This record gives sequence, structure tokens and C-alpha cells, in this order.
Amino acid sequence: MALGPDWLDPTVLLNGLGPYMLIGLCLIIFAECGLLVGFFLPGDSLLFTAGLFVAAGTIDTPLWLVCVLLTVCAFVGNVAGYYIGKKAGPALFSKPESKIFKKEYVDKTQEFFDKYGARAIVLARFVPIVRTFITAMAGVGKMDPKKYFTYSAIGGVAWAAGLTILGYFLGQVSFIKNNLEITLLAIVFLSIVPIIIEVIKARREKKSLLQEEADDITQVMDAQLHQDDSTQIIPRVER
Repeated sequence: MALGPDWLDPTVLLNGLGPYMLIGLCLIIFAECGLLVGFFLPGDSLLFTAGLFVAAGTIDTPLWLVCVLLTVCAFVGNVAGYYIGKKAGPALFSKPESKIFKKEYVDKTQEFFDKYGARAIVLARFVPIVRTFITAMAGVGKMDPKKYFTYSAIGGVAWAAGLTILGYFLGQVSFIKNNLEITLLAIVFLSIVPIIIEVIKARREKKSLLQEEADDITQVMDAQLHQDDSTQIIPRVER
């Protein structure tokens, strides 16, 4: 793609894998979902392009099998990332002099999961970089494994299978074929829309909460003033 080096162009990357295209794609999806070093990989556009390649016959594997393999790799990647965060996290975040791995990040992440838990896991799948780090942070924050893996599986199906199927069917449209780079850029943009919506929603909730607190404080102050007025002692004037 125009915004990055050629080897990050999904078509160049997949074509470069040659006969091992599907195997390489599965490993890339695993790395992006579970290994911190995979944060820079273009997962969204790769999945969409994989769907295009299946439709064109470049990937000579049934669509359903491709979707199953990619979903499994996305899920297994999350499992690996979770336990990496759980095992290595305490050592990384226990160093007070660390400028990157701060304990306050763990505390904030825990609060984030407590508030947005299920939604955070599913939505993070569609956000580049976030989908890589949120997995390890879930392990660091010791989020309930059963809950995490359940919603991780749901997100994996929606993301890995969903984008691949989307690429398969849209790839048969002439406009998409002829404007692939614009389409891939649009996918990257759309991938951050859920987070933008959540941020706006969170700000509105915070604003509403602050307004409620302000109203409560005003009511308490009014009640206190009325109480002071009713209990005020008027001095007696001697005649």
C-alpha cells in the first residue's frame, strides 16, 4: 500500500509466499493476534485480500476451510498472547524505573476490562495494533480466562472469517478489483470506527456522570442552606 513499504502491501506479501501462501497467512494472523512483535502486520487488509485470492483461484482452497483455519489461528494467537502476558507481565510491570511497562497501565487496563470487558475484546479485533496488545494486557490484568476466551472466539469468527468472506464476495465486483488499494485503505479506516464510537460514547457517559454529580452537590448545598436558615437563632431585643 502507498502508506507503507511494499512488503506490507497485502498482495505483494501474499504473492511473495508463493505455494505456501495459506500457511504463511495463517502464521501471520497468529503472530498479529498473539505475539507482540506482530503489531505492525496488516491483518485486516490481508484477510480481505485472502478472500479476493480465493475468489480468483489464486488460493486453491475452499472458502469455508480458509475461514476455519484463519479463525482458529486468530483464536490460538489470542490464547498464546494471554498466557504470555500472564506469565511475563508481572516481571515486566514490576520495575518502577520502567518507562514503557508501568504498573499503572495494568491497573487502567483492568478498569477498562471491568467496564467494557466483552465489547473491548470483540471490538479490539478490528483495530490495528490494539488487537495485538490488548491480548497480552488481558493476561497481565488476569482477566477471567473463560470470559476472555469466549468473547475472543466470537471476535475471531467475526474478524477472520467475516473479512475473508467480505473479500471473497466483494472481490467479484469490478469496481473493487480495479480500485483495490482504495478499498484496502477504506477497510483500515472502517476498522477504527468502532473505537471512535466507543470513545464518543464514553465521553458522553462521563459528561452525564459529571452533570449528575454537579446536580447532587447543588441539591446538598441548597438543603444545607435551608437548614441553616431554619435553625438560625434571632437575638432578642430588650425594650
